[in-house]
Amino acid sequence: MSRFRHLGPVLALYRTGDRRMFLAGLVMALTTALAGAALLGLSGWFITASSIAGATVATALAFDVFMPSAGIRLLALGRTASRYGERLTTHDATLEVLAALRERLFRGLALPGAARTLAMRPSRSLFRLTLDIDALDTLYLRVIVPAFAAVGTALAVSVALGFIHPLLGIGTGSLLLAAGLGIPLLASRRAEAFARRRAHALEALRSRAIDLAKGQTDLLMAGRAGAQVSAVTAADKRLAEADRALNRIETDAGFAFGVASAGLLAGILLVAAVLAERGTIGAPAAAFAVLLAMASLEPFAPLRRGAVELGRTLLAARRLAPRLGGETVEIAPQEPARAAVAIRLSDVSAAYDGRTRRALSEVSLVVRHGERVAVIGQSGAGKSTLLLLLAGELPAAGGVIETLPATLLTQRSELFADTLRGNLALAQPDASDADMFAALRAAGLDDFVRRLPHQLDSRLGEAGAGLSGGQARRLALARVLLRDAPVWLMDEPTEGLDGQTARDVMARIAAGSEGRSLVIATHIRREAELADRLILLSGGRIVADVARGSAEYEEMISRLRPD
Repeated sequence: MSRFRHLGPVLALYRTGDRRMFLAGLVMALTTALAGAALLGLSGWFITASSIAGATVATALAFDVFMPSAGIRLLALGRTASRYGERLTTHDATLEVLAALRERLFRGLALPGAARTLAMRPSRSLFRLTLDIDALDTLYLRVIVPAFAAVGTALAVSVALGFIHPLLGIGTGSLLLAAGLGIPLLASRRAEAFARRRAHALEALRSRAIDLAKGQTDLLMAGRAGAQVSAVTAADKRLAEADRALNRIETDAGFAFGVASAGLLAGILLVAAVLAERGTIGAPAAAFAVLLAMASLEPFAPLRRGAVELGRTLLAARRLAPRLGGETVEIAPQEPARAAVAIRLSDVSAAYDGRTRRALSEVSLVVRHGERVAVIGQSGAGKSTLLLLLAGELPAAGGVIETLPATLLTQRSELFADTLRGNLALAQPDASDADMFAALRAAGLDDFVRRLPHQLDSRLGEAGAGLSGGQARRLALARVLLRDAPVWLMDEPTEGLDGQTARDVMARIAAGSEGRSLVIATHIRREAELADRLILLSGGRIVADVARGSAEYEEMISRLRPD
């Protein structure tokens, strides 16, 4: 049962969702299967009985054709209606669960620390939201619903044939359950490894194709375009091989069902012939038994595809489980800062997943309320890592972190294909238009926004397309201002801007940070000059901590990159 332990968070959504809809889907699927089997069996009985009754005038006049024909019509109409209702309810139920899964996954990606993972491996997170979520629709539509309908039909057929002869009912029911469930289980075992290979191959194919499309210039310049094409081809070949294997398994399962159906039909024919010869049953009852048996294996057929795709479903559940519940990602809690202190770090260390070398080692730091600190050092010294720790985006590997609520402005302005209002509302969902324009004014962007035809409702393209680099940075700064956190964390806030725009942005940061604690990670002189203290990092350790006015401060400032 260890194969299915990761399905718990997914199955929990069926228990907490609209249970009536889920149960209605199961009942309608069972009704459809029962109506189909009963329709075929009753039709066989009616045709045989009416043929025998037509042998003489007396029996023809005495035979009631209306009740069986009415029953056939009722079953036909009922089967059509229940199948239509089944499609509606089962698909609505599945879509409801998938929507809840996406919501939970989004909430999982919004946890502290997840943003860093998302930035490092965006394609993997995209596949979790698309391929893995879509893979879970198999669980209800192609496993739970068909299995319920098939088992219910097998039991009903067994009971119906039991009225003809108890041993006939028991034998038919046993064979139906053994073959109907055994064949899909064996197919799922065979298909699990190939389903996993297919999922991994599809993920690799898409990510490599995206890399080829977006990085073709760099690949050509580096002479690696041919190697990337070969990598795409190799992933496509693995995908095709997995597809062929899965199709072969499904075909084999279909053949096994055919053999089981033929064996069941032959057995029913022999038993019915023996019983008819003994006079235990008549020809109409024999025809009913034979045709009912023919229809009894039909509900098991959809399980073939579900069994083949079950491996992919289990893989998706295993990969999504840590973000859906049960296997939560532990993040070191941030304690409230002590009086007069905004940030306190005591012997804090940090490391990234998959790396043995620590990004920070035994860092101790105190930042007072209203103090401005610039963290400087060469690339890779640990400046950005320190900000991620303070923002709660990276758990500490050791030590104690105490900080007031903080907001982080990263090197890249994370803007979305939404309205200006929507991008600002990320910082403060209940902010009014007046609050947003006040933040835009403080960031120097309100005049530009007011000139737009739709002002705050003006839409941006992907990654903030429609704004210049300086405007995008100002919008990101306005979002920081709107958040109104007591601690500001900024990672090279003016990197990539022209000198005039950069100086204006820094002046607005200086004005907006009055009364707040400010920590800037930088290697640019204009940004560091705003600081009351300079913290020099090297190899993940603090090697210098100097205050404004000292000779060391001026010497360290002079070594930084000028405007």
